[in-house]
Amino acid sequence: MADGFESESRKLLGRLRDAMAEDAAGQARLDKIVQLIATSMGTEVCSIYLFRDADTLELCATEGLMAEAVHQTRMKLGEGLVGRVARTRRVINTADAPSQRGFRYMPETGEERYSSFCGVPIQRLGDALGVLVVQSKDKRQFTPDEVYALEVVAMVLAEMTELGAFTGDSAALKVPHQAAVLFRGVVGQEGAAEGRVYLHDPRVVVTNPISDDPEAELTRLNAAVDQLRVSVDEMLAIGSSQDGDHIAVLEAYRLFANSRSWMRRMEEDIQNGLSAEAAVEKEQGLARTRMARAADPYLRDRLHDLDDLSNRLLRILTGQGTETGAEMPDNPVLVARNIGPGELLEYGRQLKGIILEEGSVGSHAAIVARAWAIPMVIRATGITTQALNGDTVLVDGEQGVVHLRPEDAVKSAFRDKIAMQARAQERYASIRDLPAQAKCGTVISLHMNAGLMADLPSLPSSGAEGVGLFRTELQFLIRNQMPKRAELSALYARVMDAAGDKRVAFRTLDIGSDKVLSYMTPQDEPNPAMGWRAIRVGLDKPGVLRMQLQALIRAARGRPLCVMFPFIAQLEEFRAARKEFDKAMERERILGHVLPETVEVGAMLETPSLAFAPEIFFDEVDFLSIGGNDLKQFFFAADRENEKVRRRYDTLNVSFLNLIEQIVDRCDATNTPVSFCGEDAGRPVEALVFAALGLRSLSMRPASIGPVKHMLRRSDLTEIRGVLEDARAAGAQSVRPAMLEWMKDQDWSF
Repeated sequence: MADGFESESRKLLGRLRDAMAEDAAGQARLDKIVQLIATSMGTEVCSIYLFRDADTLELCATEGLMAEAVHQTRMKLGEGLVGRVARTRRVINTADAPSQRGFRYMPETGEERYSSFCGVPIQRLGDALGVLVVQSKDKRQFTPDEVYALEVVAMVLAEMTELGAFTGDSAALKVPHQAAVLFRGVVGQEGAAEGRVYLHDPRVVVTNPISDDPEAELTRLNAAVDQLRVSVDEMLAIGSSQDGDHIAVLEAYRLFANSRSWMRRMEEDIQNGLSAEAAVEKEQGLARTRMARAADPYLRDRLHDLDDLSNRLLRILTGQGTETGAEMPDNPVLVARNIGPGELLEYGRQLKGIILEEGSVGSHAAIVARAWAIPMVIRATGITTQALNGDTVLVDGEQGVVHLRPEDAVKSAFRDKIAMQARAQERYASIRDLPAQAKCGTVISLHMNAGLMADLPSLPSSGAEGVGLFRTELQFLIRNQMPKRAELSALYARVMDAAGDKRVAFRTLDIGSDKVLSYMTPQDEPNPAMGWRAIRVGLDKPGVLRMQLQALIRAARGRPLCVMFPFIAQLEEFRAARKEFDKAMERERILGHVLPETVEVGAMLETPSLAFAPEIFFDEVDFLSIGGNDLKQFFFAADRENEKVRRRYDTLNVSFLNLIEQIVDRCDATNTPVSFCGEDAGRPVEALVFAALGLRSLSMRPASIGPVKHMLRRSDLTEIRGVLEDARAAGAQSVRPAMLEWMKDQDWSF
């Protein structure tokens, strides 16, 4: 930045700070601000547009355009150049505005005289609040220095807008409505909890965005970063007694804290005139905007860790947020827009529930919540603006629903549900060690799904006969670099140790689609769910697959080993994967390592094509596991992440059941063990139907084993088979209505 312009920029920010400090009404502040910016920038026009609602921008102040247009001119998000800036959250800088795509002439503003246009988004941490615009008659593009100055000014305006500085009184901020509110989100961790809201509010207001002493600011930044790194190291030391998943989360977190590129960008911002805290927030905001647009889900999830670190650094620099004044209530339920693992770990296990506006099932926060078995709902949009500290809240982690300030009737029904679940759990505990034997004498093997060491304590308590699916990709996803073979071998050995003599089926690395590793080149695929994923990655990158197979063989230490390959679509893929396993076994034998006592090598049947594979495939595979979630989405061509289509198709659809029955028949003909693995296996009605179709093994989440076993022990599968045949003969699209009617006749409740 040129010295002369840098000086003018600092003068402008100083004048803005003075204007905002004045005891004036909100409109008067806005009018003075646009006048100051236009004068300092040497432009005829400066205008501020703010969002009136989520889709509408309103001209709230202007210097140079017609005064009558203020609060009258409005445009939709994406409409005109201003709307485009707001929608894309990117600067538009042009010498000839009328020639730009999407230009819209607003006759009431008198802007036809102005050719040059520079629009900068007013945003805070990626949230668009409005647009700052300067215009000139001369055809010229604004320089990078001028655009930079406008971005800094826009950041200051965003702070003041969020605080209500332009509503006339900061007390005029919206107060959440006190009525009951229902939020529908996504299940992050199952369970149900009643408690009181505790707002996690790491937001820090930057009140001194400009500094005349870069050296002093650099000293402040370095001291704060040193303090931040020490605190992360302390968390690691405290967490050293936890399992490997906790440690991996914190190690990834520490890598962010020690990022040299992050530090260098902040240092450059300070040299250009920002204060230390403004530099931190500027980089945080730019990163959030850039990464929120990223197609890579791993990068989006890691953004939350970066947010967490930036917020911690801001609190160290400003001293804000360390003591909010709000006491932690009894039975606290944490409500936040998002949260990083560091801050969540600091709350500890005292939390009864967690509700986030953002987040994902694979995020670090979700991993921590799952390890602690805390009910969690994510993507509960709008809850942070509605909830108040101390509000009663009900978290339904089974349905992904949150009841804020529930009415007495809802609260009573929810408590009844919890009490009923508690009684049911007592009933399930009484049959925990009994077989899942139907009245007709048929015995069904019930197994649990797992992916973390923290899941393994559920093995004995749930009554599961083993682990039907151990997902191995989580240990890869929570790291910023490829895990070492020795680390994986030690982890897999601990899993087998925890399982004792019970069978554990390890699924090899299932990445791709929505599970992307940061240390592998991302693939720009139009449909990643049907793209380069799972075994396709393993066969194209055999070094990773071999390393994992060697780790599994070594972990067995002479014990039985069960491995299955995900997303097999044809015979040759299984043969190629099996060949890699055999090569790994031979290598371990040559090295003199102890080989597994017995070996089972199976495949996940997740594509309809594999149901029609040659008979020799069913002879060669040691066992099959039907991956119900993927198989159903490909069978119905319905994305399971898309709520608009996912719920249109029923698992008990006759066509889908015909496919399942065909798979069972083919496996019976070759004596190939087959199980059904997925969410549907844990639903009692679906489980009864699968058992009636001939499936003798089901794998599900631990909490579902009790209800499924209870229903199986009360049922005669021959009778249920008759219900299915009658529904098919009647031309039913789904057997669900017939099953529910039959259960009603049995006077059974769920």
